[in-house]
Amino acid sequence: MAKERTYSRYTREAATLLAKQIQLGRKQRRWTEHELADRAGISRATLQKIEKGDLSVAIGLVFEVAVLVGVPLFDQERSSLTGYIARTDDKLALLPSSVRKRRKSVDDEF
Repeated sequence: MAKERTYSRYTREAATLLAKQIQLGRKQRRWTEHELADRAGISRATLQKIEKGDLSVAIGLVFEVAVLVGVPLFDQERSSLTGYIARTDDKLALLPSSVRKRRKSVDDEF
């Protein structure tokens, strides 16, 4: 039996906000759940989970549905995401490729 994952309050509230924005976008476009699910290539049950803020749904599906109904992700201008990605890649290139815990230094002072 799978252990139930717990999430912080902030995470749950952020998921709920995104879910409500998706539902609002769908209703403003006057799309039924079935229509949006078909456009996103998912089942109606999965869409219902997304619109309830269920955190078990794959983030890619949630983002795709959000984009379909016009919910802005990260920034209003889509082209700016490319710039953010490039700047983040530049920062990552300056850091070590892996992170390891530091080993305790040997105290060889006798």
